Amino acid sequence: MRSIKSFKRGFVLVLVVTALVILTALGAGILSAAYGARHRAIRAKSEAAAMAVAEAACEQAVYWMSRQRDVLDALEKSVPGSSGTLYLPEGYSDYNIGLFSFIDSRPVYSIVCHGYSGAFSRTVDVKIMQGIGGWESTHTIPISATQAVSWPVTASESICMPVGVHKLHDYPDMRDIYITGTPTFEDMVSVAESRNTYAGIDKYADVMTCFQGGIYFDQPQSKVTDYSAVQLKIDRFRNATKSAFIFRPVATAPGLQRPHPAVHLEFFVQNGIGKVRITNNCTVRGFQRFDTGVTYDYKVNRTGTPEYQKYDIYSYHVRSENADSTGERAVYRIEDTYVRQSCAGAESKPGGQIFVDGNVIIGSGEVSAGGILWDTVAGRITVAATGNIWIANSITVDGQHDADGRVSLNNPHALGLVAQGVIKVVDPGMSDYSYVDDKPVEPVHFVYVPIAIADQQTKDKDKDKDKDKDKDKDKDEDNHLRHLPSPMVIEAAMTVGGGGWGAENVGQRKNTGTSYDQLIVTGSITEAVSGLVGTAPPLWLPNIRNGYTKHYYFDKRLLEGILPGNIWLQGKFIPAPAGWRDYRPSS
Repeated sequence: MRSIKSFKRGFVLVLVVTALVILTALGAGILSAAYGARHRAIRAKSEAAAMAVAEAACEQAVYWMSRQRDVLDALEKSVPGSSGTLYLPEGYSDYNIGLFSFIDSRPVYSIVCHGYSGAFSRTVDVKIMQGIGGWESTHTIPISATQAVSWPVTASESICMPVGVHKLHDYPDMRDIYITGTPTFEDMVSVAESRNTYAGIDKYADVMTCFQGGIYFDQPQSKVTDYSAVQLKIDRFRNATKSAFIFRPVATAPGLQRPHPAVHLEFFVQNGIGKVRITNNCTVRGFQRFDTGVTYDYKVNRTGTPEYQKYDIYSYHVRSENADSTGERAVYRIEDTYVRQSCAGAESKPGGQIFVDGNVIIGSGEVSAGGILWDTVAGRITVAATGNIWIANSITVDGQHDADGRVSLNNPHALGLVAQGVIKVVDPGMSDYSYVDDKPVEPVHFVYVPIAIADQQTKDKDKDKDKDKDKDKDKDEDNHLRHLPSPMVIEAAMTVGGGGWGAENVGQRKNTGTSYDQLIVTGSITEAVSGLVGTAPPLWLPNIRNGYTKHYYFDKRLLEGILPGNIWLQGKFIPAPAGWRDYRPSS
């Protein structure tokens, strides 16, 4: 009996021990699982925190970029803020901004942020580019310094490009876009102001149906109104331009009233090769008249008050009669002007650059014939001027165009125009009017340079060259009677740092007929103020129109970096395609 009882006690003990072992193992497993789950939760939380901190640092880097007048210049000078560390309660992140590469001629920047939270870290690597807009503008002058950008276009006009309106005033109860009627914005619209008033009232509620392409509020400001930002772009452009294509014209023609120095550029294509005839040291006969209001043209006054001022518009210009023999006038291939932008070891594709410390006239009075196509650009080139750029004829790019006349996406040719003054379509009819001159003045050793299209067929100046007659009698007395084509076509990306894009002398300009002429732009427009293109007819002459109707089309090739010179001034930066990557440093 004692043996049986001892056996039973031993069996129970074994069972108890076995149970204890099983329970201990089970407890250890549960504890281990709980610890693993807790550890994973901590890891997930820490990694999420590290990721959030890295993203916050990326946002700070983008904000820094948006505040720079020129990012490439800031990176080259290692301006504080191009790298650093952001501390948050959840952790910290170091970041660095650099130039990654170029897409054609468009810089692509790299932002690398390493976020840390406890023992864990995540990395965000973003490739980012400066935004490129369609029509970026501020407000209309000179009616009022507080007038908003006025819309719409008329029924006969079309704006087929993204529109950016930048903050006009600090009155949040007023819209920066003044809308009349029911216009339709087919493309995206962005504004720098808030949608709501101070009281939280939606001030755009009654016009939201106009924005078929969407509207975005509180967008970064363009730098086009920042004179120092434009100056940095101009300086960088000049420093990258070949010395042979840096011009500093002087107005040497004696006797011309209100003379202005200029370089005359005449683009043409010969045997499939893009060329440009450059005439230096031209003298422009300027015109300005305050008493009759003949011209409505204004530009930004950089020297003080008032904020805007009238300026001399183009009437006509002369050049030296010996310009060819002295070298003041010469022909170059567009490819002769090609350079590469470079920074931090990265280089852009080659593109042409011409820099003028003064004014520029673009457009020829030559007639296309004999295998030469005038006022056509073959190649990729940007022209920058510290003064005004006067457009004196239709300027188009060579190569393929679509059925609607717009430049095809695979067309390799492009033109860029940058001015610290204004960019304006001239009025060739100014030389018709007696209040300018009875006819263009030709000082001794200088000749009048015709632009645009002659009103009538010019005479053959050589037919009497063998006759002993005064040279003046061989000249066509009506050669100064000129007009622009309609439609007037400009295929270019334009940046206007000293005023607006538009037409000169719109109140009195010489139109083709009694109706508005058409102004067709394929490219982009960035202007410091909204320039005038046309004026409403006077009440006493309701059928008379002065100026142009607008037909603007965005050239999407600009997004691909086709234009040389890095002339963009938007304060907005966007990720490059497939430009976002985040990962664990060990992966």
